[in-house]
Amino acid sequence: MSDTVPCPKCGSEFTYPGDNNMMMCSQCFYEWNPEETAADTLNAGKILDSNGNELQDGDSVVVIKDLPVKGAPKPVKAGTKVKNIRLRPDSDHNIDCKIDGFGSMALKSEFVKKA
Repeated sequence: MSDTVPCPKCGSEFTYPGDNNMMMCSQCFYEWNPEETAADTLNAGKILDSNGNELQDGDSVVVIKDLPVKGAPKPVKAGTKVKNIRLRPDSDHNIDCKIDGFGSMALKSEFVKKA
């Protein structure tokens, strides 16, 4: 069984080939395409914006939708430009920044686009 690939969801080694070149996990019943998973691992260390552009430390980004802020009376408005971002690849909110009127914040890269 050297042709099996570990499950990307649960890590189980008990996988088997399914239909249409798909692999299936017998433990968590996840189904995936091994070719697509290989392509995803190439982009694993990169943080992408909502348009798929790679972000770097020090970039400027624009917020694409109103984001509610816990404890603040108003949201961060769409179109707000944020300068000099810092990336945190190990976190769910993978952008650290300072926004005028709000202070230090953590944002998700899916809600910004590169300026």
